[in-house]
Amino acid sequence: MSAPLLRLETLTKRFGSGIAVDAVSLDLAASEFFCLLGPSGCGKSTLLRLVAGFEAPDSGAIRLGDEDLTALPAHRRPVNMMFQSYALFPHMSVGRNVAYGLKGLVTGRAATTERVAALLRLVRLDGYADRAPATLSGGQRQRVALARALAREPRVLLLDEPMAALDRSLREETQGELRALQRRLGTAFVVVTHDPAEAMTLADRVGVMDRGRLVQVGRPADLYRRPATRFVAGLLGDVNLIPGRLGADAPGPHRAVETAFGTWLGRAPEAPVAAGAAVVLAVRPEDLRPEDLRPEDLRPEDLRLGGEGAPATLIEETFLGDRIRRVLRLADGTLLRATAAPGEGAPAVGEAVAIRFAPDAATILPA
Repeated sequence: MSAPLLRLETLTKRFGSGIAVDAVSLDLAASEFFCLLGPSGCGKSTLLRLVAGFEAPDSGAIRLGDEDLTALPAHRRPVNMMFQSYALFPHMSVGRNVAYGLKGLVTGRAATTERVAALLRLVRLDGYADRAPATLSGGQRQRVALARALAREPRVLLLDEPMAALDRSLREETQGELRALQRRLGTAFVVVTHDPAEAMTLADRVGVMDRGRLVQVGRPADLYRRPATRFVAGLLGDVNLIPGRLGADAPGPHRAVETAFGTWLGRAPEAPVAAGAAVVLAVRPEDLRPEDLRPEDLRPEDLRLGGEGAPATLIEETFLGDRIRRVLRLADGTLLRATAAPGEGAPAVGEAVAIRFAPDAATILPA
């Protein structure tokens, strides 16, 4: 990444004896759409408030370009924040709500009216200036709040759970609109969300937070395919976690893992792990392939490095519309999940299968 627009340097924030944000460092590029993802209470909203200036860090620094914002009050930062509740003034019209964001920036009624109209056009609310917020849908209120937040042309726009109040269909539609708007403006957006699908849909990069720490940052596809921890693997979608022991070094980017149903290869862990250590193989259900098997065709003692397959029984099949979910039971009782598109051939429930996955589809993670 080129010189960052926003830089957070080991930010730490405590509330009493608890640490809400624990030595977080992050670089944000100009025009980047970044998502902070994590469960409730992980510190992501507190981190956003530190950047906005609504909270002061106990240690660390916040820099925007060459400017140190750490001690700068919120109203003097070239940063703006849109709150989860939207915080619209109910006694003001839509136009006056947006104009409130222009206070001290634009003078004169004509100039203000023109700027408000331009902002409402930007968020596709032409003609709504005289409406009361109470008469608008949730998606429309969100767009009014967004127009007000953009009024001061911030260099970084912070959005705290912007889709939380919307129903599913409207949320999906609004995600596309928000992404398109950010691309048109070229403003850096930082969005806080607890929804992995939302983060992966919106973001250029995602930062996963767990108990105050930023545990992994990367592009959505990289986080999904190459999680650094069991927490990240589970947060970003369904995953099979197969326990085992790390074997000897293998050629190339893979390591061997000794499991209850044979020796398998997976992508080597990013952090050094000693041979013999307890690990898990993380395999996404769509990468697990149950194939037809006659029991006499595959014996556990015939398993070879890399995985000729492991015998299992297909015990459950569920139709989910766009995919079929299958549950498979290994000889030791371990249950695994596999998904495939409808119509893809598979044995019937109760039949024997061979479980296979490619080495690149498995990530070795510390247990």
